[in-house]
This record gives sequence, structure tokens and C-alpha cells, in this order.
Amino acid sequence: MALSKFCMALPILVATACVSAPSAETAGETDTLSTISKLAETKQVPGFDWQKNFPSWFQKQEPFRIIGGEGSAVYYVGNKGLGALFIPTSEGHIVIDGAMPGQGQWIADSITRLGFDPKEVKILLNSHAHIDHSGGLAELKEITGARLFASAGDKSALEGGFYLGSEDVEYLNAPPVTVDRVIADGETVTLGAAKLTAHITPGHTRGCTSWMMDVDQGGESYETLFFCSASVAANRLVGPPQYEGIVADYRQTFATTRDWKPDVFLSNHAEFFGMAEKRDKQIAGDPLAFVDREGFPAMMGRLEAAFEKALQKQKEARK
Repeated sequence: MALSKFCMALPILVATACVSAPSAETAGETDTLSTISKLAETKQVPGFDWQKNFPSWFQKQEPFRIIGGEGSAVYYVGNKGLGALFIPTSEGHIVIDGAMPGQGQWIADSITRLGFDPKEVKILLNSHAHIDHSGGLAELKEITGARLFASAGDKSALEGGFYLGSEDVEYLNAPPVTVDRVIADGETVTLGAAKLTAHITPGHTRGCTSWMMDVDQGGESYETLFFCSASVAANRLVGPPQYEGIVADYRQTFATTRDWKPDVFLSNHAEFFGMAEKRDKQIAGDPLAFVDREGFPAMMGRLEAAFEKALQKQKEARK
């Protein structure tokens, strides 16, 4: 199938998977308006091969420290395309997201390469219940013995292993995983010196959860955001919507985040925050390569415009 036709048929979880990698100028922008506007309703794709169509999601990435000094640091333990974070503390460790099914061991191996013991991971957090971010959580839970904290809005999808609103689409299924603690908007998760605040930013999924924490480096504190998502991708906004209230949820998220300007912007797809380019700068000697106070507001502006355009197109298609 030609890539353009594939993108129109597949209910992809992020639009960037079907577009070329962003240039340095647009690093962090992951939704191409033309791609989102052409996405069709969810369909079965017999024999669908995730690795063939999304190769970066299966390419290993050497783990590295993003920001923070001893006792207060955030590490990248995902792969080339899918972000996962590791936050070590003196009382045990935290991991955010599990990438694709079968990649829990990859994440555990990355933690080992950093010099830490995966069995010391005490808490697993999730950004949202889509296969490319929740798929490895059950495996990680088995490896580490950690407890999973997640939002009420995504609990049913995590525990049922389905994509909410597309429950009958088998290739979107993820291994079911038990949620041990339900997290509410504004609630904090504390372990050792790490304190993360949950911000429910719904729309992309009903319980989409962004995590924010302060990280110290060189005597300075940096507000660090791990953002869930606000892309429309193939979500149905109308007739019938992916879930009831989805349009209001997207607009709530855009309103909530309008004044957010984190020092460090991270997310669950490397392209969202220009990981490759920033990592190159870091390797070249810039210790604050991931400090980017303009990246998040700029991306959200583009995503909001893409949402309104997608909504209008879907409404017109229903006439």
C-alpha cells in the first residue's frame, strides 16, 4: 500500500508516524495539518505490521540523562521514536510509559545500562492508554514489581487492553494491565526527592495525563513537563465521537495549557520535542540542550489550529 493511502486508512495514534521527520526548524511539531485532515474512520487492516510501518518505534536508543544533577535527574529510556522516562530516587525509581508490547524488557535493559536496578522501580506512570505507550506496561510491571498509577479516564482501556471507542479493532489492542492507584487532576506522586504533579489533559484519550516536576541542575531549578498529547490523529470528533465529550475535552486542554511555558518540554514521541537535534547539541557540549521555553507553546498553537480544522472537516463530511 502506498504511504499516502496507508496514512488515510490507518487510525494512527500520532500523525507524525506517517510524515517525514521534522526539520530542525520545526522540531517538536508532530501533527501535519494535511495529514490529520485526511485521516479516515477506523478500519481493520489485515496482517498489519507495526514495525514495518513505524520503524523508529522499534529502533533502540542508547539511554541518556536529559537534565538534572545527582539526586534529581530525568533520563530517556525509550527508543528512537517512542519516549519513556526514568526518574531515579534514593527510595526507588519511577518510569513513565512502556512503549509498544514486548518493549518492557528494552526499557528495563536501558535502566540497567544506566547503572540502576530495574527491580528498584517502584512506580509506573502512563501518559495515555494507546498501544504505543501502554503496550509494554504489563511486562514492565512483571519485571519490576512496580505499581501502576493512572487516571480514571484511562483505567478501563488499560485494564481492558483496548482503544476506547475502537474496541473491536484488534491490532490496536494492548496487553491488559492492572491499575493499582487512580490519579486525579492536580494530585502529586512523591518518591524520594521526586515530586510529580498529574495534569489531566483529555482529548487525545479520555484520561490523557501530563506530568510535571521540578529538576535541579547546577544550582538552578527547571520545570520539566512530560506532555501526553493533543493531536486529533484518527479520533472521531463527530458522528459518533470517539467518546462522549471529546470536543469539549480538547478545548479544555488547549485552554488549560495556554499559559504553560515549561523550561524543559518532553513527550512520548521523540519528534514532539526534537529529541534527536537536542541530543546532538547535548553531546556537543551543551548541558542545557533540552531547555526550550518556547517549544511547548509553539506546538500547542499548531495543535489547536489542527484540531479546529479537523473538527470542521469532520462536520462537513457528515452533511
